[in-house]
Amino acid sequence: MAITNFIPTIWSENLYTQLDKQYIAVANSNREFEGDIKEKGAVVKICGVGSVAVSDYTKNTDMSTPQSLSDTVKELAVDQAKYFNFQIDDIDRAQCSPKLMDSAMKVAASALANEADAYVYSLYSEAGNTVKLESANAENIINGIIRARTKLYENNVSDANDVVIEVSPAVAELILKAKVSLATDNTAALENGCIGSIGGCKIYVSNNICSDSASVSGTTFYKCMVRTKRAIAFAEQLSEINAYRPEKRFADAVKGLYLYGAKVVYSGEIVLLDIGVAND
Repeated sequence: MAITNFIPTIWSENLYTQLDKQYIAVANSNREFEGDIKEKGAVVKICGVGSVAVSDYTKNTDMSTPQSLSDTVKELAVDQAKYFNFQIDDIDRAQCSPKLMDSAMKVAASALANEADAYVYSLYSEAGNTVKLESANAENIINGIIRARTKLYENNVSDANDVVIEVSPAVAELILKAKVSLATDNTAALENGCIGSIGGCKIYVSNNICSDSASVSGTTFYKCMVRTKRAIAFAEQLSEINAYRPEKRFADAVKGLYLYGAKVVYSGEIVLLDIGVAND
């Protein structure tokens, strides 16, 4: 990429495309509320309505007066800001593939996606329910997942297609060792991080799942999630992306500012699957 050929809109679209390919936690969140984010500190308002009453109907009898619905508003703060700023020396660019800058942008997108996913997973403490396995293994891991899914059923979440299970690589290993038949199809196989499904709920593996060490040494607890895709809202904006020539270098450089935020909207539709795995 020559600096004269840099078109911010195109490069922004390319970066967004690469981000979408890398996301796992963000891809499983509600992104309908992004709006027009200009700077860090912006607030996105998420509006909803209360429950609707259902009454018996009697023929030839007037219905009661219409129910007044109470609206709810939650605010999603865009309080996270990350940037990248890299350069490629003219000599390196001349000796390498012309697509060197494209490759660098893909690496930048991957780094940003990891930051965003890690932030979404850091909200695990706001889950409405918790299922804990003190010492998970191939024999009990599936029972733990089913128990978490049952918690969502008990909260009227009945559509398995809307539920995702997100686990760490160590927990995914236990699932695979359990020798269960993970349903899979062409769509699931193409999705980033998806290894199949249990009971219609897709399983995603991410290295950004939070963890902590247990009081008893030798065990790590992974803060996995079982949730609906609307439980967490996410908003992002690539606020700035600029190409420039560093004053003291013969090089092309690109810098970008990435803003984002996430909010637990329906805590009752998230189950924290707190899984203890013995360290190797």
